[in-house]
Amino acid sequence: MPYRIFRTADSIFVEDTEAPGLFRHLSTGFSFNELFSAENPATYLIRALEDSSPAVSFDSAIPFQAPIGDQEVWASGVTYFRSRTARMEEAETAGGDVFYDKVYDAERPELFFKSSARRARGHRDKVGIRHDSTWDVPEPEFTLAISSSGKIFGYTIGNDMSSRSIEGENPLYLPQAKSYTGACAIGPCLVVGDVPSLENKIAIVIRRGGSEVFSGETALDQIKRTFEELAGFLFRCTDFVHGAYLMTGTGIVPDSDFTLKVDDEISITIEGIGTLTNTVEKV
Repeated sequence: MPYRIFRTADSIFVEDTEAPGLFRHLSTGFSFNELFSAENPATYLIRALEDSSPAVSFDSAIPFQAPIGDQEVWASGVTYFRSRTARMEEAETAGGDVFYDKVYDAERPELFFKSSARRARGHRDKVGIRHDSTWDVPEPEFTLAISSSGKIFGYTIGNDMSSRSIEGENPLYLPQAKSYTGACAIGPCLVVGDVPSLENKIAIVIRRGGSEVFSGETALDQIKRTFEELAGFLFRCTDFVHGAYLMTGTGIVPDSDFTLKVDDEISITIEGIGTLTNTVEKV
């Protein structure tokens, strides 16, 4: 059974694999940087658990910080057919739609820097929409945890917040559309273990004033590229001393008449991980 690591404001807990719902407190001998740079991250975690406190239960509904040390967060684009279609729609007026069509079939994937560790938000924290954007959406993404040696050893949920109006105006504006305060959330936990079945579902629900205004679902097997392929390109010619997180793209994009509003609640669920929930603020 995989290990699930939760980070609160002042503690780190690991779910007991033999007793789901009970968690061991890692008081010493653990850091996310050491986990991501370990030769075998799972072995490192098991050793850290030897010095952990006895299993206890805690309220899993509390806010969690992002399960991160000094890792950079990167993201992949146009890895699902639905994402290709949406990107082409938003960029058509500016004439940039051809680039998204080409990258979907190209050997080299689209990869871009998403967030520093300091900017990454956690479960029940706020995510942002830019005040200079008119069309904003969340992008629910299966997110890989990759060690400093380039090995995929775990995974989490990522919310790749995106300004479609800014990216659609000109593809060269992508860094502004994708990387800003509140643009990235990961959590609610980091799962250390083998990548789950590709049949696992990714689902999103957006609520406004308590009412559902959007929902969608896809499966991991709808992704065009393999996780190893994406990780390999990320680590090609680039070193990550503390490892990295890599969002693998989205297969769920709301229709063009939908945009997020302040105080919307976004809940992203992936089987085997849990649910990442965030509310929206303007930045």
